[in-house]
Amino acid sequence: MSSLSVSASGAAADAIGRHVPALVDDSVASRLFSQDATLWGPDAESESRIRLSWVDLPRSSRPLVGEIAALRASFAEEGLDHVVLCGMGGSSLAPEVICATAGRPLVVLDSSDPDYVRRALGDDLEHTVLVVSSKSGSTVETDSQRRAYEQAFRDAGIDPASRIVVVTDPGSPLDQESRGKGYRVVNADPNVGGRYSALTAFGLVPSGLAGVDVEALLDEAESVADLLAADDDANPGLRLGAAMGGTDPLRDKLVLVDDGSGIVGFADWAEQLIAESTGKGGTGVLPVVAGGDDDPEVKWPADDVTVARLVAADAEFEPADGTASEVRVGGALGAQLLLWEVATAVAGRLLGINPFDQPDVESAKKAARALLDQGTGASEDPAATDGVIEIRSLGGSGDWLGGAQTVPAALDALFAQLDPRGYVAVMAYLDRLADADLAECRVPLALRTERPVTFGWGPRFLHSTGQFHKGGPAVGVYLQVTTAPKEDLSIPGRAFTFGDFIASQAGGDAAVLADHGRPVLQLHLTDHDAGLAQLREVLVAGIPA
Repeated sequence: MSSLSVSASGAAADAIGRHVPALVDDSVASRLFSQDATLWGPDAESESRIRLSWVDLPRSSRPLVGEIAALRASFAEEGLDHVVLCGMGGSSLAPEVICATAGRPLVVLDSSDPDYVRRALGDDLEHTVLVVSSKSGSTVETDSQRRAYEQAFRDAGIDPASRIVVVTDPGSPLDQESRGKGYRVVNADPNVGGRYSALTAFGLVPSGLAGVDVEALLDEAESVADLLAADDDANPGLRLGAAMGGTDPLRDKLVLVDDGSGIVGFADWAEQLIAESTGKGGTGVLPVVAGGDDDPEVKWPADDVTVARLVAADAEFEPADGTASEVRVGGALGAQLLLWEVATAVAGRLLGINPFDQPDVESAKKAARALLDQGTGASEDPAATDGVIEIRSLGGSGDWLGGAQTVPAALDALFAQLDPRGYVAVMAYLDRLADADLAECRVPLALRTERPVTFGWGPRFLHSTGQFHKGGPAVGVYLQVTTAPKEDLSIPGRAFTFGDFIASQAGGDAAVLADHGRPVLQLHLTDHDAGLAQLREVLVAGIPA
């Protein structure tokens, strides 16, 4: 039996006291679990009607347990135990957390970076099982990764049909194509959106094939389902939703910090769920993934920040000091997955937005595709070149870059555009494993700007905070880092390469941000290694003692 705990102090506690009684009076919890599509207003009703099956997943996903076990046993007999997942957004983030928490190896391929893809292709192909996850199959990243693996299998004398498992919606183009090729196909519930799909086939198939006990995960979720469906002041989903979306004035930065939860990487999954669900219509809650209590966003008494502390299920409540706003959340992984989904839906109601669409994610995809269709010719001439880094600026008001000729001066110009209640988003279109230490710039930049800083790996973040960047409050500034790949990689059957594709994704993302009036500083590394060394030095300079 799992349990959940949600306790709060400061403004978060005030929000719970102010909103939960009304949510109970309006029967929001029971209506949510009866899949009432009217909870978010008339404009959201058509989308909500086909996106609410996730509330029943702890029970409706049970038939998958045996199906996954049989698949795993079949692969084990053939000595296939290296599981690779091709998927983006919710299709990859949930399995990554589930497997990491269970201590089971899973390779997540959620990048278009040619060096990243090449390394995955060269890693134990002989024992590889490939899971291809996409609702429709139209996600270009996942389609490109699948094509690359199919070719690699053939080149190694391996029949792709013996190694590939496809997870997709029933009747989708990918479903039909995959069955025609003789691939194993597992259908997911079509009435669940990607970021709410942790307990569907998208979350369970790769996790189960990697050796996770997915039945236990469903047990954890099912044991709290009735609690989360209850119209009661103690309902943890209502309490967390009110703390997230009900502070007054709205604290629209939610700093996620792990404090002994035992769940590995949960904040990265929650970041995608919250940012993509709430960041639209000029409002929303920006999740900021912090490394620990020493991070500045956790220590600041900022009046636009709530700290969400992820604790062990049996942790005792310790109220935050002073007037800080804090919520402490504990529970087993399966229970927490369902809890945060409920809370995000409740927060969406309080914010007055549709938590199930993602209009600006789609706009960035279209912009990237347009750049690919036009061909990927030379970029616009840089405003300046500093060492091996080209400097370009887009969006914002007027010529905010001014005459900046160096990277430090360009950063100063970008940060001068920061709203007093703003944030900095670092968007790195690089290899997130080989270049992982670049993410260490997040804390120095927060100290430098005295504002929350998010760090996202492109194109992964496009399915997460990318929606908030464009649809949320216009208070952010955006630092985009791109690079020339060490070696490009072709995509079988496509006229463009992985290098072309990731360049178009970065260009499309920047263009849509600029169209929304957001200031974007593009730093392009013409030499990968030398550029990273130069950039690291600049990003940690100028930090107050």
